[in-house]
Amino acid sequence: MARAEVLGPGAPATRREPAVAGRIVSDEAAVGRRAAGSPDWALIATVLALTLIGLVFVLSSSFVMGQELYGDPHHFAIRQLQGAGLGALAFLLLARLDYRRLRALSPLFMIVAVVGLMAVLVPGIGIEQNGARRWIQIGGTPAVQPSEFAKLAVVIYVAAWLASRGDAIRHLTLGLVPFSLIVGFLGFLLMAEPDLGTGIAITAIAGIMFFVAGAALRHIAALTVMGGGVLFGIVAIAGYGLDRFTQFVAAESDPEAGGFQVLQLLIALGSGGLTGVGLGESRQKFFYVPSAHTDGVFAIIGEEIGFIGTILVLLLFAFLAYRGIRIAQRAPDKFGTLLAIGIVTWITLQAFFNMGGITRTIPLTGIPLPFISFGSSALVATLAGAGLLVSVSRFGVGRIDDGGVVARRGQDFTPRSVPRDAGGGS
Repeated sequence: MARAEVLGPGAPATRREPAVAGRIVSDEAAVGRRAAGSPDWALIATVLALTLIGLVFVLSSSFVMGQELYGDPHHFAIRQLQGAGLGALAFLLLARLDYRRLRALSPLFMIVAVVGLMAVLVPGIGIEQNGARRWIQIGGTPAVQPSEFAKLAVVIYVAAWLASRGDAIRHLTLGLVPFSLIVGFLGFLLMAEPDLGTGIAITAIAGIMFFVAGAALRHIAALTVMGGGVLFGIVAIAGYGLDRFTQFVAAESDPEAGGFQVLQLLIALGSGGLTGVGLGESRQKFFYVPSAHTDGVFAIIGEEIGFIGTILVLLLFAFLAYRGIRIAQRAPDKFGTLLAIGIVTWITLQAFFNMGGITRTIPLTGIPLPFISFGSSALVATLAGAGLLVSVSRFGVGRIDDGGVVARRGQDFTPRSVPRDAGGGS
C-alpha cells in the first residue's frame, strides 16, 4: 500500500496514513495534521537586535525632552521599556500560538479595529494633539493609539479574506469591488483623524497582499490609479499634507520655519560621519531636531554612531524582510503566506517611509521607525506582528533552496501530498 507524504525534492520520507496507490491526500488535511517545528531563530535574533537598538536610542534621544517636560530624563525610556515588556509578552504568546486559529477570529479583530478608529473621534475619549485625534484614553489609563493595532488587525483580516476567496479575487464584483470598499472605509476613518501617513501605509500593505494573492494586474493598476487620485484630491482640496510636500521640495527657501525639520534631520544624519560623535553625545537632540525620539530617531542614530550605525539598521531591516519572505514561501497554506507577506510589508514599508523621509528621499510622513522609535502602542503592535511571523515559521514546510516549496503569485502555497510508491505496495 502506498504511503502519502508531504515532501519536497530531497526531503526525508515521513510516514502518513495508508492510502490506495496513487491517491493524493487532500492539501487541507495535510496542513491540519502538520505539527509545529522550530521557530526561525534568525528572525527572532533580528527582532531582538532592533528592539534593543530602539531602547538604547530612545534613552539617548529623549533624556533632554524628558528632563524639560517631566523633570525626569528617563521618562520616555521607562515608558518604552514598559512597552517592550508588553510587546515581548505579546510576541511570545503569538509565536507559540498556531496562527491558523486566528483565521476564524479575523472578523472580530477587524470590528475591534474599526471601533478603535471611531473612538478617537469621540469627545472625552479621543485625545487631540497637534491638530490630530489619534489616541484614546479612558480615565487614568495610558493613552493608546488604535491605528497601530489596526495595522495588525487589517493584515490578519485581509489575509483571511483573500485566502477564503481563492480565484474569485480575480473577478471585478467578487474581488476588486469589495476589496476597495474595505480598504476605502479604513482610509476614510484614518483621514478623519487625520492620519495620512498611516492611511497610505495600510492601503499599500493591503494592496501588496491583494497582488500576492493573485489579483488581476488590471485591477492592481486600477487600484493604484484610484489611490493616487484620492491622495491628490485630499492634498489639493483639503490642503492636508501639502505643507510636508512643500517642505520636501523647497526646504531651503524657508530654513527657519517650514523647512526647519527637514534640514535639521539632514544635519543630524550627516554630522556623524563614518563612526559618529559617540553614543549619547548628539547635539541635535537639544531641541534642534523636532521629535528626535519618535520620527527623527534614525537621524540621531546617524549622528551618534555614524554611517556604520545607519547601515547596520538598514541591514537588519533587509535581513528581516528576507527571512519574512522565506517564511511566506514555506507557509503550509495560503492564509499563512498572505499573513507573512502582510507583516513583512508592514514592517519594511514603514521603515522605508521613515528612513526615506529623514534622508529626504520622500516627504516626511510622520510614520515611526518599527521597533526603534518611541511609542508604546507601535512597539507592542509591531512585536505582536513579529510574533505571528515566528508562528508561521514554526509550521513551514520543505526547503526553498532545495526546491521543496515554491509557488507563483496567486497559487496556494500548500504543499501537495505525494504518493511515495505510486507503482507498488509497501
